[in-house]
Amino acid sequence: MPYRRPPAVEDRLAAAREHLVEQATSVVAEAGWANASVTAVAAAAGMSVGSVYQHFPSKQALAVEVFRRASGHEVEVLGEVLREGSGDPVERLALGVGVFARRAMERRGLAHALLAAPAEPAVGRERLEFRRRYRAVFAEIVREGVDTGVLPRQDPEITAAALTGAIGEVLVDPLATPAEGPEAGRLVDELVAMSLRCAGATRGTAPTAQTAQTAPIVPTTPIAPEDSR
Repeated sequence: MPYRRPPAVEDRLAAAREHLVEQATSVVAEAGWANASVTAVAAAAGMSVGSVYQHFPSKQALAVEVFRRASGHEVEVLGEVLREGSGDPVERLALGVGVFARRAMERRGLAHALLAAPAEPAVGRERLEFRRRYRAVFAEIVREGVDTGVLPRQDPEITAAALTGAIGEVLVDPLATPAEGPEAGRLVDELVAMSLRCAGATRGTAPTAQTAQTAPIVPTTPIAPEDSR
């Protein structure tokens, strides 16, 4: 009969793995993928290098898990705002872009790592997959806008691809050399306005940065916020 770990042991291992991923995410946000060595992550997590390898077979496997967790959370937040936020599709598109941009500006190191920082090839492949997920949620809201008549006829998939690429491109440099105070707010407002133009919205429904700041979003705790470093 094969050996099965007792439930208490499984629980301890699961908790240790979660702690390890959280600390690895913080190291990536602070130092980038290149400097998030197994040794650095182990030190941050308060465990030995050997213990890290008990949970992940390689640095690459750990990096992929960090990316999937953090990016998956942001896709979920954006998707919920676009689907369940207040207002019509144009208003929800504006709100979703504003919330996404503001979250990125608040967690600049992690956002830059997820969007653009040099990473292992496996993380690069994950980026491509998550871009497809972002395109899917943008295509859904654009399609709804076309169907309800608040956006002009267009190919939602093409518009969604344009939005995904443009939003990331606009944010890359500010995340690397971040704007502060009013300049950050202006960036968010301009990004929202650009997104509405891309989708063909003809009325001014873009929220201000303050609106995006106070909008209700998914009631879950973001993975390893940077203020916990």
